[in-house]
Amino acid sequence: MSLLLSPLTLRSTTFRNRLWLSPMCQYSATDGLPDDWHLVHLAQFASGGAGLVLAEATAVSAEGRISPRDTGLWNDAQRDAWARVVAGVHARGAHVGVQLAHAGRKASTWWPWASASGSVPAADGGWPTVAPSALAFDGYDVPAALTADGVEQVVVDFRAAARRALDAGFDVLEIHGAHGYLLHQFLSPLSNHRTDAWGGSLENRARLLLDVVRVVRDEAGPDVPLFLRVSATDWAPGGLDVDDVATVAAWAREAGVDLVDVSSGGLVAHQQITVGPGYQVPFAARVREVAEVPTAAVGLLTTPTQAEDVLASGAADAVLVGREFLRDPHLGLRAERELGGEHPELWPAQYARARR
Repeated sequence: MSLLLSPLTLRSTTFRNRLWLSPMCQYSATDGLPDDWHLVHLAQFASGGAGLVLAEATAVSAEGRISPRDTGLWNDAQRDAWARVVAGVHARGAHVGVQLAHAGRKASTWWPWASASGSVPAADGGWPTVAPSALAFDGYDVPAALTADGVEQVVVDFRAAARRALDAGFDVLEIHGAHGYLLHQFLSPLSNHRTDAWGGSLENRARLLLDVVRVVRDEAGPDVPLFLRVSATDWAPGGLDVDDVATVAAWAREAGVDLVDVSSGGLVAHQQITVGPGYQVPFAARVREVAEVPTAAVGLLTTPTQAEDVLASGAADAVLVGREFLRDPHLGLRAERELGGEHPELWPAQYARARR
């Protein structure tokens, strides 16, 4: 039997396979509300055989959006709009999760295809940003350093967003602690120059992330799987390395995380990334070994055979695919044909004629 197409159980949830959709921002929401685009976009991957469909980075507060077009879960109208999307994915046989996020100093930016770049001015719908320290990402506005009360409000916002996500019907919650967003900004010494309880040592720099994990775990209860996305390295001198992140992942496991989604980079513009097929897989393997926690691998994984090899090597327990799913939303169906085995449950009745 193919490992990629075999089930995986975390807490009370059994995913029909280990080929999962990676969260990808669509920059297509109005006032944080997902709409028909999000419904069709996410449901197609369920029809295409994904075991888990992870929705994009979804802001826990209005100021936490990456762009004015990001989705959110800071109010009940957004919760209700997400419920419709969740039902659409469930109807097509997959589990669905959401990535809870706060962009910190990388908030209030233009979406990728906008005619401008950098920070969005207030006149165009932008807002002041916050961060652990008043250090700007290159080319962006300088953020305000969060006060102690501001840090505590972030925790409150994650808890409230988690509650709304659960009420909307999401099966999985993922905390975004990667790609240079707020929780990653606190973790890295390159962006966190604080001298209080949230700065200095790795333990202090991880304090906010772990507090967020604990409150989201509390909301999720004993049955709902909780994931954490991390950047395993900053790819920059003086930044985080994989052993730092593996240590934090072990603490996160103790606080209630069930799986660590291992990516890398995104914190600083001067990062130097060595890119190639499966280039982040060794990071997933290291976190899995050191933290003794299930991991998901992501990054230039483009074929079912390649994904199968990642799992067979023991580097990860699941594979997250982004761009290749955009190219082929039916990648899961293709995987059955390429890897063999009998998985008729992946095929919608309307598509069954294409199975053989």
